[in-house]
Amino acid sequence: MYKSCLNGLAMGLLLAYVCKGQIEVDLQRFIDQHVSKVRPLAVQCNLAEWEAATTGSDQAYRRAADLRLQIRRIYSDPNDFSYLKGLKASGQVKDPLLARQLDLLYNSYLENQIDPDLLKQIVDLATAIEQRFSTYRPVLDGQKVTDNQIKQILRTETDLEKRRQAWLASKQVGGQVAGDLVKLIKLRNQAARRLGFDSYHTLALTVAEQRVEELDQLFEELYELTRAPYAQIKDQLDRTLAAKYGIEPGQLRPWHYHDPFFQEAPDIYGLDLDAFYKGKDLRQLASRFYAGIGLPVERILERSDLYEKEGKNPHAFCTNIDREGDVRILCNLKDDQYWMDTILHELGHGVYELYQDPCTPYLLRQPAHIFTTEAVAMLFGRLSSDPLWMKQMLGLDQQQVERIQGPCRSYARLRQLIFARWTMVMYHFEKQLYADPDRNLNRLWWDLVERYQLVKRPEARDYPDWAAKIHFTIAPCYYHNYLLGELLASQLHHAIARQIGNADIDYVGQTAIGRYLCQYVFEPGARHRWDQMIRLATGQALTPQYFAQQYLSAQ
Repeated sequence: MYKSCLNGLAMGLLLAYVCKGQIEVDLQRFIDQHVSKVRPLAVQCNLAEWEAATTGSDQAYRRAADLRLQIRRIYSDPNDFSYLKGLKASGQVKDPLLARQLDLLYNSYLENQIDPDLLKQIVDLATAIEQRFSTYRPVLDGQKVTDNQIKQILRTETDLEKRRQAWLASKQVGGQVAGDLVKLIKLRNQAARRLGFDSYHTLALTVAEQRVEELDQLFEELYELTRAPYAQIKDQLDRTLAAKYGIEPGQLRPWHYHDPFFQEAPDIYGLDLDAFYKGKDLRQLASRFYAGIGLPVERILERSDLYEKEGKNPHAFCTNIDREGDVRILCNLKDDQYWMDTILHELGHGVYELYQDPCTPYLLRQPAHIFTTEAVAMLFGRLSSDPLWMKQMLGLDQQQVERIQGPCRSYARLRQLIFARWTMVMYHFEKQLYADPDRNLNRLWWDLVERYQLVKRPEARDYPDWAAKIHFTIAPCYYHNYLLGELLASQLHHAIARQIGNADIDYVGQTAIGRYLCQYVFEPGARHRWDQMIRLATGQALTPQYFAQQYLSAQ
């Protein structure tokens, strides 16, 4: 009897092992078949998008849209999703690489399990709103004006009434789209609730492997860290601007700042770095820098489109065509600091993509998260206004470095504090927008602006100023990732400085930087969740601590 029981137990264990093995074999077969369908479409789509961006071809735009739809149809297959959902719930996939691919596939399918009719309503309405943003021109003094003209007025005009009218004009589009935007929010919520989520906000974070509680904690911690330094620097800024306009600081209103949402730092330090880049070959500078840290980028630059031409997209970006080494960037280079920042930034995305481990499975051959690639791009883009980097790369003498060092640090601190507080407005507003789109959103917006940005609302203002921000339409529940990228960039900077043994590292010629990033950030790809990758790369969870060290202490 005892022997019989042992034999029975052994047979049961063997069957369980065989069953588990077959489950993983079946999953691998599913992945192989899935990749064989998705990969060629993705390559064609990326090439079509590249052609569209570099030529403005209507035909290329249509081809890219059609290919995106074909890819989305694959991920909307309910039978595939049912298989993945059951497999994930069973917990029987133990192989780490297979389990990770299962997680990513499940999330990709989950966000596409929307009723086709409802999905069409969402896509059509979002497209209509986006088109209205693209074509609407606000009216100022009886004339239609562009966003750039409004921003120029807010940067330079000293006539306070003209500033006020320009700011009001910047919000006109909000009144045009607010009603439809609320409808869009409700449609997205309807889709999310059919999938078992309380709101679209929760769904969007879930498929991005983020949790509301986690983000709330990070943002609250950063709010407390920035409370005193932001209040101090905002008071200094207000005094400077009030003196310029001949009013008291308490009289300042939104139109007294230098952009429609006070998301950018006004230039109150007289800092002009463009002269140092005048006549410089930015392509050559970027190539030399990246080669010097052990991350050559000529393969990227040879395939890239770097200079202005008719019909070309004005916005810079990086694209990975095939996850097999065809990485490109689009820029419109001019010899100034902005475009030095931009090419360093886009090549930061580029090296993250280029130096993935080619042996990693296709589905995992991508950044751990959208904000982790933003972090690397920000880490390198920041260097364009770093006096120590500029000294090494541009040949500045010590007198020039000393002249710009103080203003550079002060402006970087102001810029990061203002952007952090602005992002808090966006994150908290969007969360509450999806929680209750029927509440008084106009008042909620200004409550949050006053709390986080310390900007006073206009008297008796009841207008959908919030709706003038296009991100609520085209990039829902995404904006917080920009700030997470800034936090991680500072955390990576600290880890690199620790590796090098130099807190004032200028990055130039430091091949250890390339080795560190390849080993801990690039080559792992998406093998680990973003939070695990950060722990492995820096020894800690994502924290605002190093952002605070870098930017919040008084200079």
